[in-house]
Amino acid sequence: MRIFVTGASGWIGSAVVPELLGAGHRVLGLARSDAAAAKIAGLGADVLRGDLTDTGVLRAGALDSDGVIHLAFVTPSVTEAATRTDAAAVATFVTALAGSGNPLVVSGATLVTPGRPSTERDEIVPAGPIAARISTMRTALAAADQDVRACLVMLPRSVHGEGERHGFVPQLIARARAKGVSGYVGDGATRWPAVHVRDAARLYRLAVEQAPAGAVLNAVGDEGVPTREIAETIGRHLDLPARSLPAGEFEGMFAHVLGTDMPASSTITQELLAWKPTRPGLIEDLEQGHYFT
Repeated sequence: MRIFVTGASGWIGSAVVPELLGAGHRVLGLARSDAAAAKIAGLGADVLRGDLTDTGVLRAGALDSDGVIHLAFVTPSVTEAATRTDAAAVATFVTALAGSGNPLVVSGATLVTPGRPSTERDEIVPAGPIAARISTMRTALAAADQDVRACLVMLPRSVHGEGERHGFVPQLIARARAKGVSGYVGDGATRWPAVHVRDAARLYRLAVEQAPAGAVLNAVGDEGVPTREIAETIGRHLDLPARSLPAGEFEGMFAHVLGTDMPASSTITQELLAWKPTRPGLIEDLEQGHYFT
């Protein structure tokens, strides 16, 4: 298949593109800059210049391909403008693919289900700070009614691996260096789900190849890593103390992310697509040291 990939030059896209090419697919990658275009071409993919606001370009890319993997998102992702742009992009893909039976794989985030790990069968309800984005995810799933093989890949809070520079873990490391302490909220028992970027890339490939219309897939390797364990591992590598800090000490969304228990299961996904995470888990990856060089 020829797959149109948005976000092809990004952290996850840079793993998804080689995964697709290695399986014999052709890739058309969206590039909004010369640097992104050069990176995508260097991976061996074709390049389509434009960005998520160019709905005409998005439509052309979808029509010129056998399926779409939508990874790109305007940052910061919680702004009204960003969610409007994402909604317009997904609507464009649905319209372009309607009646074709072709796949549309849209990225989401694992859900938070109080008292237990979230699963692929939990209801996706628009609520909280990303309610608008969740509504767009629901729109993507509804495309199954228009003969689009649409599915969601739900990403955990950490998609880790060598080369990660901008996710929550690098930000925690930078914050620990700046503050002289590796912190967590409360007793640190809250848990993060996580996945290695190369395991996630393999799931995206399986999704575009095989996932049935309407599938929700959890790209989860570690069901839940205690935030205290993350902080202690970071502290040990930086030779800094790890301790509980008031939630107000954390900027932006960190207080919420560190203070909310959000484990997630991928059992259904593994059974549906015969996907098995094989790469290092988050703590093992941190212990390898590449995050600290």
